[in-house]
Amino acid sequence: MPDPTMRAVCQDTAGGPEVLRLVETARPEPGRGEILVRVHAAGVNPADWKTRARGVFPDGGPLPFVLGWDVSGVVAAVGDGVTVFRPGDAVYGMPCFPHPAGAYAEYVAAPARHFAPRPQGLDHIRAAGLPLAGLTAWQALVDTADVRPGQRVLVHAAAGGVGHLAVQIAKARGAYVIGTASAAKHELLRELGADEVVDHRTQDVSRAVRDADVVLDPIGGANWARSLRCLRRGGTLVSLLPLTDAFPAAEAAEAGVEAVFMLVEPDRQGLLEISRLVASGALRVLVDAVLPWESVAEAHRLGEQGRTTGKIVLSVADQGPSGGSGRTRGAWHRDL
Repeated sequence: MPDPTMRAVCQDTAGGPEVLRLVETARPEPGRGEILVRVHAAGVNPADWKTRARGVFPDGGPLPFVLGWDVSGVVAAVGDGVTVFRPGDAVYGMPCFPHPAGAYAEYVAAPARHFAPRPQGLDHIRAAGLPLAGLTAWQALVDTADVRPGQRVLVHAAAGGVGHLAVQIAKARGAYVIGTASAAKHELLRELGADEVVDHRTQDVSRAVRDADVVLDPIGGANWARSLRCLRRGGTLVSLLPLTDAFPAAEAAEAGVEAVFMLVEPDRQGLLEISRLVASGALRVLVDAVLPWESVAEAHRLGEQGRTTGKIVLSVADQGPSGGSGRTRGAWHRDL
């Protein structure tokens, strides 16, 4: 008889990374249309540490709760009516977002169609870094902006979790890709397919980039105005942050620019498309740091510094040499 309990990273109050603690809790069971996934690795995203600090999920879910949405693991059981997976299948996904999913745990139960088969050629560590950031980039550039061959696409924070994947997805769509990043990351972005790279620390991006068809902006605030000035008339600004009263709406209207806020959502078809890009060699996920999940507080501190290249991933189950105990940093340029 399977153990009815599991370990999970829980918080029962809002605050800094120190509020995260490893606890024993009841193991979930898959309901109708759901699968139970034995989590091998969980990605760490800005949504995680923002939710932790606020002490409330985007949908208003109450404390205590288990954070995390990015999952890579193996199906342990299936609920009634599930036909797309069987126990033993390797899967990855971003279940339930923005509602609680509980990825920082040994098991996750969620709708089967919030997952897809793990991409061929990716281990659990890299697969766990892909769903939320990859789906965000895909839904922003493909579903929302409909990027087409020959268009000019500007990606802000192009070396970040969403950004480095957006560069590759835009390039795979045949776009001319411009990315912003510090000078130290320019060579990497060119390797990923960027045609132009702008140092946002030393250059005025709104002067360096003109007549873009699409701008992907995960920064917001003062960057909105700069993004608008980079676009041609009729261009599209896709913001990953809500367009608050601080958004220069009058300037956007005068410039003839469409500005939209996009919130990522679970998307099996999008995951399958991303997997095809991985299989073709057109997309790779960069993992900046792998930490054992007992070091989740350190992972959050690292992410909040805003200097990560690619993704941070927690190793939940034994991964062998590529994801065992202990912390690794910056190995992506050697082993990806």
